[in-house]
Amino acid sequence: MANLEKTSREIHKVLRATWRCYDVDTEHCDKAGVGDAVRQRALCTDLTIVGPALLNETSLGPLVINGSLFDTGKPVFVVPEGAEATLSPRRVLVGWDSRVEASRSIREALHLLAGAEEVRVAVVDPEATCTGKGAEPGADIAAYLTRHGARVWVDRLASRGKPVATVLAQHAIDTSADVIVMGAYGSRWLRERLSGSVIRWIVGTPLPLFLAR
Repeated sequence: MANLEKTSREIHKVLRATWRCYDVDTEHCDKAGVGDAVRQRALCTDLTIVGPALLNETSLGPLVINGSLFDTGKPVFVVPEGAEATLSPRRVLVGWDSRVEASRSIREALHLLAGAEEVRVAVVDPEATCTGKGAEPGADIAAYLTRHGARVWVDRLASRGKPVATVLAQHAIDTSADVIVMGAYGSRWLRERLSGSVIRWIVGTPLPLFLAR
């Protein structure tokens, strides 16, 4: 409790200097109540930001992401250790596979995408993931983003047996992206295993992730 109050005072000090309206809330609960405590607050926000300190807490990080992302429908901005966080990125990589979650992530991130100098829409193994007839994979979402003022390029990538997430992360590095925008697929299987490979991938990704579902 003492550490919690100390951290709260430090955050108050930082926010007071910005001359913005703000509120700092603290909650002391057991692990079973973490997800619900986060959910209640995330419901009344535009975006939840999860930083490296929480991500490195393997017992808390998954609970916070579950509570803020899977239980609210609100987007989450995940910032791994060493990543430079910005909500005004110059270059953005979008992971696109024609699924609802990917579409929602783009809609929630439109303000980032429309203001970026470059948006790369990455489609991995498009024959397997895109079912549109008569159009190049990714052309539909590129047209949508263009109508909203984004400067869009479509990159069609082959996984060559690698996980799609790994391909996206490497392409983000290759294209000097500042942020990755992608859908979070919130099945119960994923939620139960979020403390495993998914969290390790998020922590190991050197870029911020804008996630929605």
